[in-house]
Amino acid sequence: MTTKELKRKLAAILSADVKGYSRLMGEDEEWTLRTLNAYKEVMGSLIQQHQGRVVGTEGDRVLAEFASVVDAVQSSVEIQQVLRAKNAMLPENRRMEFRIGINVGDVIEEEDTIYGDGVNIAVRLEGLAEAGGICISESAYQQIENKLPLRYDYLGEHEVKNIAKPVRVYKAQIEPEVVPSRPPVEVASKEKMAFPLPDRPSIAVLPFVNMSRDPEQEYFSDGIAEEIITALSKSPYLFVIARQSTFAYKGKPVKIKQVSEELGVRYVLEGSVRRSGEKVRITAQLIDAMTGYHLWAERYDRDLKEIFALQDEIALKILKTVHEKLQPADHARVLGRGTRNLEAFLKAMEAREHFYRVTEEDNALARKLYEEVIALDPDYAFAYAGLGWIHLADIWLDTSKSTKESLGRAIELGQRAVVLYESEAFGHASLGYFYTFARQFDKAVAHAERGFALDPNSSGILHHSAATLAYSGRPEEAIPLLHKAIRLNPFAPALFFFTLSTAYRMVDRFDEAVEQAKKAVEREPKNQFPYLALASACILAGQEAEARAAATEVLKINPTFSVEQHARTRPYRDRSFIDRTIDALRKAGLK
Repeated sequence: MTTKELKRKLAAILSADVKGYSRLMGEDEEWTLRTLNAYKEVMGSLIQQHQGRVVGTEGDRVLAEFASVVDAVQSSVEIQQVLRAKNAMLPENRRMEFRIGINVGDVIEEEDTIYGDGVNIAVRLEGLAEAGGICISESAYQQIENKLPLRYDYLGEHEVKNIAKPVRVYKAQIEPEVVPSRPPVEVASKEKMAFPLPDRPSIAVLPFVNMSRDPEQEYFSDGIAEEIITALSKSPYLFVIARQSTFAYKGKPVKIKQVSEELGVRYVLEGSVRRSGEKVRITAQLIDAMTGYHLWAERYDRDLKEIFALQDEIALKILKTVHEKLQPADHARVLGRGTRNLEAFLKAMEAREHFYRVTEEDNALARKLYEEVIALDPDYAFAYAGLGWIHLADIWLDTSKSTKESLGRAIELGQRAVVLYESEAFGHASLGYFYTFARQFDKAVAHAERGFALDPNSSGILHHSAATLAYSGRPEEAIPLLHKAIRLNPFAPALFFFTLSTAYRMVDRFDEAVEQAKKAVEREPKNQFPYLALASACILAGQEAEARAAATEVLKINPTFSVEQHARTRPYRDRSFIDRTIDALRKAGLK
């Protein structure tokens, strides 16, 4: 290269390497390389966020350039804080701590990298830094002294290799209580957790805030969050709180600490969605509630047609951040298979929102939308299973012209979902539940077992499968699944506790049946079914006065209630249990 071809410029240079890298490699080479690559990815993302450019990643080193020393130092502070939070989750002897040096100087740019004394000084400063620390040169200090709320300690002049004059060195103080790169959230307390922290990384995905001008886009932002929850719950490495519990915070000014303590999780994801025409902007940030720090934060500006890839990208980003041992083979399990038809996806999100409202009007609208989804994508398994639930809801809402026809249609749709996508847990769990109402219990159990084997971390899948087992005469197996479902969904609806109360009655654990029925009543005091469970359980537990009080509430809600009609709608395999339930309700004062 001739002198004319050399490109010189002034730049802020960031140089980083790992303290004790050789020791880490000697102890566990494979783990060290995986962790190093994950940490480099975090660093690269933060450098880019602060308008920097990575120009070298050889070995354990990261070299980057910035136009502004302010950006370089801010990026370094955030890198060290994020990596400190990640290292806190590791044994002390496995922590990977970077040292960072920053200099402002003249560099030579050649293709994609930089050379010169400006780079050499940054490298030498890095060697003077403590593990997890930052050292800056005087040239950097003079430009940044009063521009950031940092404290600097002067470390004196240092002779550095291959540099003629001594370098004046400053240490940037980055203790979190002194200078957080983002204001840390209030730290959650293990002692105040409503539930013990799971032995796996645990996360709650809050509903994404709809930033669009159109309030009708609410279903779209909710759908994005729910799809991320669904993807994450498929991972065996994570403990993911169910939608019903995290969406209880929708529209409320809650603190991360509150969410963490009430749901018993360490990590919280929050974000927002803005849709404008064919463009979408999604912001997301992952927070460690136990330390108060943002592990990462991203803003994505994409075409709407890229929404599927973006959902996948966010889910995998979370997995890689909180679980270092994620393997490529795990990607398919987590991301699963849905539709790639954007219009079908959007309609399915809207249909799901209407179904959750459980009203006659919303059920009819959800049916229309699911039918439109299937017309758009005849291979979308989720839509068939979703439409099956609509037909079952017709029976519950007493809007079905023929119970037999509605149930038959639900089963046909569930079967179609399973044929289209045999490895989708939702299809199997749904079909198993549908089969119980047709009293085809052997088929029901087979699909229930397949459902929770495919997705053992989904609260909804666990509940549907456990209910199927209980109805099919296997309540002992249902009980632990229901407890797990409720732990994954601390704000679970009354149905979860109603089912658990029923399972306890089936194994003659009446006091526990009463306890769970009372929880169901607390959840939905205007629903007759929790009171029916309570009336039955109290009679069997010898609490006749409480049973009669519960029966009175049933009649207030439904003055035309009939014990015989109720019995006909219950899909229990054990006829003696049905007879015992009828007898208990009559003793409570119902007819």
